[in-house]
Amino acid sequence: MHKFEEIWLTLSAGILIIFMVVVGYQTFALGMGPPSEKETIDPQKVDQIAPFNDPGVKKIGENEYEVVMTLQAFGFNPGNIEVPAGAKVNFTMTSKDVTHGFQIAETNVNAMVMPGHIQKISHTFDKPGNYLILCNEYCGTGHQMMSTTITVK
Repeated sequence: MHKFEEIWLTLSAGILIIFMVVVGYQTFALGMGPPSEKETIDPQKVDQIAPFNDPGVKKIGENEYEVVMTLQAFGFNPGNIEVPAGAKVNFTMTSKDVTHGFQIAETNVNAMVMPGHIQKISHTFDKPGNYLILCNEYCGTGHQMMSTTITVK
């Protein structure tokens, strides 16, 4: 084998190994893996099943909040959310109808919320302000109007 071939094969194998280590670390250590089949829900009975039968913001710790949210055609329930600055917010979400996106502008929060699945994601809001939440998955003709805000005081 030629010297350049050996170098190329070694670099390629090294890049693949580094990629697998990074993806494995993100999945297992940081909990950034795709949603599992463990947490599923009947999308036609969302309003009858806890915790989605009472969506809203609940304080669950010293400076930690849980936001139980349902996404449906062109809307988020609850609508406008208020939390204090420095609070860790755990979002628990599901969709009642079609696949929706959940993106908080100016943060790295971005999730896909599918009917029949429970999506969980957390974020700590360090800076006060208004954060725009957008649906970034096309969900129908009124998709461009699907937004709400988080007010951090």
